[in-house]
Formats: sequence, structure tokens, C-alpha cells
Amino acid sequence: MPRKSVLLIDESDLFRDYLKSRLTQAGIGVETAINGLDGIAKMRNEPPDAVVMDYHLSRKSCVEVLEEKSRNPNTAPVSVILTAQKIDKNRLLELVRFNIRKVFMKPIKMDAFYQILGDILGVRIDMDATPCIVEAHVNDNILFIEVARGINREKIDLLRFKIRELLDLYGIQKPRIMIMLSDMELSFVDGPNLEFLLNTIIASPGAKHRNIKILTRSAFVKEFVSGRPEFSELEVVSSLEYALDGLVADAALAADAPEDKAAIISDRILTPQREQAGAEAVTMRFDVEKRPAELTEDAARRLGADLEIAVVDDDFVIQELLKTTFSTINARVTTFRDGRDFLDAVSGRVFDLVFLDLRMPEVDGFGVLKELHAQDLDMPIIVLSAVTQREAVVRAFQAGVKSYLIKPLKPEQILRKTLEILKANF
Repeated sequence: MPRKSVLLIDESDLFRDYLKSRLTQAGIGVETAINGLDGIAKMRNEPPDAVVMDYHLSRKSCVEVLEEKSRNPNTAPVSVILTAQKIDKNRLLELVRFNIRKVFMKPIKMDAFYQILGDILGVRIDMDATPCIVEAHVNDNILFIEVARGINREKIDLLRFKIRELLDLYGIQKPRIMIMLSDMELSFVDGPNLEFLLNTIIASPGAKHRNIKILTRSAFVKEFVSGRPEFSELEVVSSLEYALDGLVADAALAADAPEDKAAIISDRILTPQREQAGAEAVTMRFDVEKRPAELTEDAARRLGADLEIAVVDDDFVIQELLKTTFSTINARVTTFRDGRDFLDAVSGRVFDLVFLDLRMPEVDGFGVLKELHAQDLDMPIIVLSAVTQREAVVRAFQAGVKSYLIKPLKPEQILRKTLEILKANF
């Protein structure tokens, strides 16, 4: 019986590489295409048994690819799984006639995805069903990895590719890494999965054991790490403040600069790629092939398609900066002068991304975070603030904020951080 095949058309290196690796393990042949035009050529050359395609494509649009597919009698019957960051309902209705089996919104629920794909191909794709939440993000050259509820090997495998994408996006050569394990009780039966997680992270490009810290209250994790020679240089800590102190100390030592810790936390750890006085040596350290990848015009436009953004800030200049920045990629921006106005609005409206100031009249940023948590409203939030005190930074992290940008801001910095947040595939 010939091996089943899938054509994957997606412009995300992360998703292509991960899915090709995972499906190959399941005995499924995978051909990849990097844009719509490439997808048409490869579909015409060798018709697959199924097509997995992103809605946001360049060179040829999703609709053009589907129209070309429908005109070819060899490919017209092939089922399509469509993925999208966001898609308007009217546009979705236009695609019904193209034999689309299922539409998955990103981040994709991979268990449901594999179930549908397996049904289409007539094969079984086994996967780890352990409940698990994985988040990874970068602030300056520190990589924060949070794993909650449990350790799922499928998601850790995906994490391997996500780490590579983040390091490439920010041009990080020697990352410092904080692994945060939360909301889970681990025991000796979890040892193999914990080992898989740590080995995956240690294998990250440029990672050194001494630059990795594990934040957890689990006695088992501490015992497990200390008892393994290959993990002996990894430090297990139970306090966020202490973990940040350690990373800050490493940053100051590496830069050989006696800077104030509060400034290091805000400027070095929590501000991605910020150009600042006295940092020229750090900026010039990278040669041309090691610089962060440029945010291309096509990538920016795809990022902004149908994007709804809220800016909660009483500073008119910041409001206008963000409106101007996102107008270049056709994203829609709604501004709010106070936390109360924003909270009133989100009772009947959900935004794809929220930029939130900490200091505002009436209801400040911390009040907004508390109320969103109370109402179980889950939206990606990037804090924008001139507040650099360590206590405020730590408090924001403890409130669940994953990104913290220090004013003043630059458009490229804003778009790069937006790309990072919205491309999460966990």
C-alpha cells in the first residue's frame, strides 16, 4: 500500500519544520511549499492525498491556490485543511466551494488537527494527550519558557522549533534561559518527560548550562536535576525575584558594567532590542549575517490582516505612535484613555492584542489585569510603561504579563514583539 502524502503550504518555518518532522514519524510523506506560487507548482507536479494550507499567503493568495486546485481534475477532489491567524466570516463563506474539510484558527489545537488529518488520510496518528500549556517568549536576549499543568512530549517537540524561531527572530547568539514550571505535581514517573524537556532546551543553539535557571517549587525537580551529572550546572530556584537577580547578575557580568539592578531588569531583560546610550558595543557586536532578521513587508502585511488591537494608555503621543505603526500593515487600532473605558468595552468585544500602560487615572494597568483575570478574559497583553522599578516589573510578571516594553518605543520594536506574540503556535 503506497504511503499517504500531505502537501503543507505555510510561510512559517516553525510550522513547516515541526509538522514535517511529526508526520514523517507517523509514516506520512510530506512535501512543503513556502508560498502560494510554490504550492501550486508542487500540487501540480505530484497531487497529494491532503493539503494543509495557511490562509495568509504571498506570491499567490489562498483563493488563487484553491481556484487553481479546483481547475485540475487530479487535485480537485483532494481535501484541504485550512489554518489562519484570523479570518473574516464573509471571506470564509467564499471558500466553502473549494472542498475545505476543516478550518483551524491559530494557535491550533493539535489533537483535533491530527484527528481530522488522520480521518482524511485513513491513518492513525498517535499523540501524547497529557494536559499541558507551553509558552515561550523573549525579552532582550533572555528566553522565558513556561510549562504548566504537565509535560506533553508533543508540545515539547514543538517547543524545539519555537525556540529556534525566537532566537532567529531576535538574533540571539548566547541566550540566557529561564524555565518556569508551574501548576503541576511531578514525581519519578514524570522523569523521562522532564529529561526530554531539559534536553530539548539544552540543545538550543548557543545555550550553555550555566545560563539556564529552572523556577519551580517542586522538590522532585530539584532532586532530579541535582542527581543527574548532565544537568549539574542547571540551577533550580523557587523565587522569581531570586531567579531574575541571577540572570541580571549574569547580564551585568557579561557586559562588565556596574549598572543598577532595577535598570538592568527593565532595560536588559524586559526591553527587547532597545537601543540605548552606552549600548553601542552590544549593538555592534553582531556582524551582518548574525543580525535579527528584517521584518519584511509581506510578513508585516500578513500579520496585520484583520487584526484588532487595543491601546490602553492616557498618553496621546503613544496612542498616535501605535496607530501610525499599525496603519502601515492595515491593522485596526482602538484607543482607550483609561483602564475603566477599556474594561467597559471588552465586556462585549475581544481584541487580538492589547497594549497596556501601568500608570493611568481611575483604573491603572494592574487594576485592568486583575479585572481581566476575574472575568476569565484571556487576551495577549504587552505592557507599555515608563515604570522601571523592579517591584513593578516583578508584579507585572506575577500578574501573567508575558511582555514588558519600556518607553520610549520604536515602530520596528513594536512590530517585532507583535509578530512574536501572535505567531505562538502552542
